[in-house]
Parts: sequence; C-alpha cells; structure tokens
Amino acid sequence: MDKVRINQFISVFDEIGHQINSDNDQEQVEVWFARELMGLLGYARWENFQVAIGRAVESCKAQGINVDDHFREVTKMVELGSGAKRDVTDFMLTRYACYLIAQNGDPKKEEIAFAQSYFAVQTRKAELIEERINLISRLETRDKLRAAEKQLSQNIYERGVDDKGFGRIRSKGDTALFGGHTTEDMKNRLGIKSNRPLADFLPTLTIAAKNLATEMTNYNVENKDLFGEQPITHEHIQNNTSVREMLGKRGIKPEQLPPAEDIKKLERRAASEEKEIEKASRKLPKRKKNQ
Repeated sequence: MDKVRINQFISVFDEIGHQINSDNDQEQVEVWFARELMGLLGYARWENFQVAIGRAVESCKAQGINVDDHFREVTKMVELGSGAKRDVTDFMLTRYACYLIAQNGDPKKEEIAFAQSYFAVQTRKAELIEERINLISRLETRDKLRAAEKQLSQNIYERGVDDKGFGRIRSKGDTALFGGHTTEDMKNRLGIKSNRPLADFLPTLTIAAKNLATEMTNYNVENKDLFGEQPITHEHIQNNTSVREMLGKRGIKPEQLPPAEDIKKLERRAASEEKEIEKASRKLPKRKKNQ
C-alpha cells in the first residue's frame, strides 16, 4: 500500500473518530462507533460485524483486560427511509477495541491491513503506518511459508519420504529458485548463521516466491499422487524454476535481493508493541449508575 493510499485511509478513519470526556473530565478519550467503522473495514452486514466484535471481546477477555474499559454497548436513534425513527444497538469502542476487531478481520482486505496498523500506532503518521503494514505483511508471509512447508512435510511423509529427504527436496528447490545457488550458498552470501532458516532473513517478495512454489508442489503431489523422493524432488524443482522465470520476466533475480531484518526480531517487536497498545489506549469512562 503506497503513501497516497495510506493518507486517504488516514483521513477517512480520522473523520469518524470522536472525543468524549474521561472520568476526571480533564482528558479526552478518543472513541469510534461500530456502525460507522463497519463499512470502512469492508463489512456490509451488521450481523457479520457483530461476530467480529464478539471475537475481539473474547480476545480482550483472554488477555485478562476489563472489557468494559474498551467496549461499550450503546443505543442510537436512526432515521428510516420512511422518515420514522427507531433505536438500534451500537458499540462505543476505544482505539484498543478497534485494534482487536481489526486483528480478528481478514488481513487480505486492504481496509483491514490498514486498520491493524492505524489503531496500533499512537501518532498516525503515514510513514509509521506504512512501516508497520510492511512489517506485518512480512510476518504473515513467513507464517504462510511455515504452514505450506509443514503441509509439504506431512504430504511427502505419507508418500515414503523421511525428514532427511524433505530437507534435500527443499534444498534443491532453493537451488532452482536462486539460479544455482544452494541454501548454504545463500546463507553465506547474506551472512546468515548455518543454524538459522534462510527464509527468516529473506525479503517479503522472496518469501512469497518460496511459498508459491511450495503450494504448487503441495497441490501437484496430492493431485498427481506422486510417491517417493525422486518424482517429488523433480516436481519441486520445476515449480521453483517456474517461479524464478516469472520473476525474471519482471527483472527480478531472487539471489540478488538484499537480506531483510531477522524475522525473530520482528516477531519480538510486534509482540512488545501489542502489549503497549492497550496501555496507550485511554479507557472509556465508567458507566453512570442510571445507565
């Protein structure tokens, strides 16, 4: 997502933010209303958005955080098409509540991917949001590759290939993707310790390329019912070669891309930031006795 698009989203999300008084009336609490937020997160039906809110509430409870500090059910008067009015249920949400809702949404949606970072950072500068979107994208892409490789390992184990065979298959796939450079060659080129996974230091594009080739191998191993190390190795090499050729047509050579920050450091940073989001989010004022 480029900065122009990010700034457009920032403007729209800022417009629906509201300020209310805190318990001591000396500070303002920034809140959003669920029915106004719903459309911006790509939800068309209130019933579906209520499910997302419910998951966010459960996530809040699981972390031992008081739900009432961040989620408040309220009633709103809305005008119907006929001119009549009626009460509808809504939710007043803190920044932390909005973050949890976005976390429980579909990250493939552009709106959700943006919201996950918009509500995570306190100062909504486009540069900081862009940086966090890229960070989360890389973490998610790495998780997809882990899942695809785990599935491949299970698939080929059922077809007569042990762990050592899986390692050889994956290594030969790397050699095909990186233009003849082995996994160890790439670790040496990028200054990676031999006991660390190569993918933990690859840029998002290369991780996605490895994932695509692995998913293609998973698909064909199952659909062609391939058995044994040799035919599965051949399939994996072909798929990595195809992905490399596709990248090459766009002028991209995976072995020439610079390394990215250690994924483990990013995971620790993201976990640390997540703990700070709730602390930085001002809580809703306590309910008055007559409410």
